[in-house]
Amino acid sequence: MEPAPEQSPHHAYPDHWEADVVLRDGGTARIRPITTDDAERLVSFYEQVSDESKYYRFFAPYPRLSDRDVHRFTHHDYVDRVGLAVTVGGEFIATVRYDRIDERGRPASAPADEAEVAFLVQDAHQGRGVASALLEHIAAVARERGIRRFAAEVLPANTKMIKVFRDAGYTQQRSFEDGSVHLTLDLEPTAESLAVQRGREHRAEARSVQRLLAPGSVAVIGVGRTPGGVGRTVLRNVLGAGFTGRAYAVNSAFTAEQATIDGVPAHRSLGEIGEPVDLAVVAVPADRVPEAVADCGEHGVQGLVVLSAGYAEWGAEGRDRQRELVRQARSYGMRIIGPNAFGVINTAEAVRLNASLAPEPPARGRIGLFTQSGAIGIALLSGLYRRGAGLSTFISAGNRADISGNDFLQYWYEDPDTDVALLYLESIGNPRKFTRLARRTAAVKPVVVVKGARHSGSTPPGHAVPTRRIPDATVSALMRQAGVIRVDTVTEMVDAGLLLADQPLPAGPRVVILGNSESLGLLTYDACLAEGLRPRLPLDLTTAATPQDFRNALAKALADDDCDAVIVTAIPWVGEDGRAEEGDGEVLADALRSAAAAGPAKPVAVVHVEIGGLAEALAAASGTVARPPAHPAPAAPQATRVQEDPQATRVQEGPQDPRVEEDPQAPQGTGAPGRIPAYPAAERAVRALAEAVRYAQWRRQAAVPGKVPEFLDDTIDEPGTAHLIDTLLGPGPDPRGRQLGTEEARDLLGRYGITVRPTLPAPDPDAAVAAAARLGYPVALKTTAPHLRHRADLGGVRLDLAGEDALRRAYGELTELLGGPAELQPVVQSMAPRGVDTVVRATIDPAAGAVLSFGLAGAPSELLGDTAHRLVPATDRDAAELIRSIRAAPVLFGWRGAAPVDTAALEELLLRVSRLVDDHPEVVSVALEPVVVATKGLTVLGASVRLSPPPARTDLGPRRLPNY
Repeated sequence: MEPAPEQSPHHAYPDHWEADVVLRDGGTARIRPITTDDAERLVSFYEQVSDESKYYRFFAPYPRLSDRDVHRFTHHDYVDRVGLAVTVGGEFIATVRYDRIDERGRPASAPADEAEVAFLVQDAHQGRGVASALLEHIAAVARERGIRRFAAEVLPANTKMIKVFRDAGYTQQRSFEDGSVHLTLDLEPTAESLAVQRGREHRAEARSVQRLLAPGSVAVIGVGRTPGGVGRTVLRNVLGAGFTGRAYAVNSAFTAEQATIDGVPAHRSLGEIGEPVDLAVVAVPADRVPEAVADCGEHGVQGLVVLSAGYAEWGAEGRDRQRELVRQARSYGMRIIGPNAFGVINTAEAVRLNASLAPEPPARGRIGLFTQSGAIGIALLSGLYRRGAGLSTFISAGNRADISGNDFLQYWYEDPDTDVALLYLESIGNPRKFTRLARRTAAVKPVVVVKGARHSGSTPPGHAVPTRRIPDATVSALMRQAGVIRVDTVTEMVDAGLLLADQPLPAGPRVVILGNSESLGLLTYDACLAEGLRPRLPLDLTTAATPQDFRNALAKALADDDCDAVIVTAIPWVGEDGRAEEGDGEVLADALRSAAAAGPAKPVAVVHVEIGGLAEALAAASGTVARPPAHPAPAAPQATRVQEDPQATRVQEGPQDPRVEEDPQAPQGTGAPGRIPAYPAAERAVRALAEAVRYAQWRRQAAVPGKVPEFLDDTIDEPGTAHLIDTLLGPGPDPRGRQLGTEEARDLLGRYGITVRPTLPAPDPDAAVAAAARLGYPVALKTTAPHLRHRADLGGVRLDLAGEDALRRAYGELTELLGGPAELQPVVQSMAPRGVDTVVRATIDPAAGAVLSFGLAGAPSELLGDTAHRLVPATDRDAAELIRSIRAAPVLFGWRGAAPVDTAALEELLLRVSRLVDDHPEVVSVALEPVVVATKGLTVLGASVRLSPPPARTDLGPRRLPNY
């Protein structure tokens, strides 16, 4: 909303303060600055506030606002006097205002850094978290305008407002003066205020998803009068799933005489229904969607699933239409799945919702599935249905213009019906938030992700995301740091999801392989070694093994304390006539279930090759039972169970076959119910198990988080570095940033305890000799020309020059071979102790945030891409893992009899670099190369630093929904 012309030209309307927020009950509202055009809205709002609330605001009866009041509350300079309003449907539901004051409480201007703040919330909207959201935003505005403290006077009876201030997490002081409570809030964000903000964000966003997945009533807008069409199909699926709420068909073309469609009430508009509707599924052409959205908003619909196409996937005009759709829906307090969505499914017994185009809904299960692709969603649903695997919830978000995978991570985190979260993502709109939410969710249940569009360099149509500068391999490493199980294909995603949803988490990588085929066992063994597992040599039961033999072998393996997981391999039994015997698949399934249920809780997977009846037995057993929490604390890792592929199915619990003997001596096991995932190829089973092993290890480590060592604080000059950065950037810094010179970089890094070995310029041989005399022999002579930097292989570096003659000779050879001194820019540097050359980097990526990287210098990192990455801030555990996770790590730990290097010094250096870029977001790039790590200590021989104005940190500001 633009300001009226009469507003102060010195302070333009701050449109960046506008924000859509999710409130405590899951509805949305808009926060924006109040302008002079809002006089009528303000008066109307005030008339709907109770006398009690007015008394709490003004400390006296105040039935109506005077013209002077209206002028005062609608005219702001957006610096010393600021007012914000919360709107729903374009009307005010709450306001907040601050006025800058001096130390005596009188009106003031900068540099005064305190302001008086007051709120007013319409009674009908109290309890929705409106004031808490307003406080976050007005505090951010105040900090931007140089205000550091809020003062507020609150009547003791106004307990709700006192609680808003008390629970905000800011440092505060309270006193009782003249019959009111005087509060002073320090507006500097604290760990507690950030935790409070994120906790509110989690509850609000989870609730907004719950309103969409568990509605009490559903209206399908666009139901055709004749069978067929999208709307009619969705209505049929809603009814076919046994939806427990009320369903309505809506089409403006219905005749007045048409009372029902497919047995449900038929209406020409939402207004004709006569009672509240929670969820609307919109299936009309794009040009008619605005009319449908307005009808929904005016009649209190809580959320929309927009199946209609013709939006951002159609180009610039469609993107504009999509933005307007989101704006319109949010203005009414509604959230959207879509547009161009495939729909949503909730299999909970109390809901039974299939508001999608899926003709065959999945069975009830323990997996949550989110996909940005309708085609992928169709394929996954169809495959899961055929194999009897169950889902708790399914969401196909289409263009995900509003609700995204982040929202569903918020929901699944505490959803008791979901044990495993599977996500197919083609883009990540807010990577920092995704990483934070995924880490929290992965601490209690597995999160498996397939990332599409990894290498195309383009964003899928309809998806607005930040530009990423880091390679996909780095993104994968950062996901794994957050506990996300990242796989390459949807088949791998389902394979891993089935194992994680149906089996306990393994306690380690030790694998027992047993079966009736030596060849299949060896294939499994090789696959385990390739995935970093520790398999025993396969136990061959021979082709004569009976189901009872399988049961006994599996029971023995599970009871072995040196076994963490078991893979059973099986081929068909062949009779004397050369034909595969029928019916033994069900018997084998029963035998394996019995052994798994009786033994200790360890994961079991089956690799089978066309055993008659086995695939059918696996697919037919689809019942889902309520189970205890699937993934308890990592001290005793546990998981749950699911699957893919016509043969990648599950052994389910069923009646005991009489051909399998009960062992009266068998212990009462702690194993999970008898669903066992089965795979048609050894590689698939092993890959799924390996992912479970790595995830379980992450869970155990995440239970005891790392920390930033306190000793670093004694050698770090944070204020001095901040002052130096301000000086280097200067007033009005170039938004493109500034590369620091060699000495500037040395000075800045030195303030964080990072010593860079000095270099001296050598524009001619005499200068080189003088530099060497100053530094002391032996020295190195190096070129610093960009095309030769760190290229010893091209002859641009000469080492161990012990005297003047050697230095002059090297200088002559260098300039004769590679060019003149002006081009080469030679420098002289004293020699460092021998060691391993490494490289340490930190980069601010606009999508992922600050990333710390490590690798060996030269070919390992540059040619082979052998580099490890962690998000900043890095802990001591992150630093230790960083240097151990590269493939060439053995070089650091005494490879081929060499002396191990000082990895403790290397870890400390990594932590110092991490701390630097975390403390000072203006440091957008640091590269230390090479870092020579010796047996004792290390030497930083080269460093480059780039400064830039701090990039925006959307993850640290007040809560707001993204605008695509």
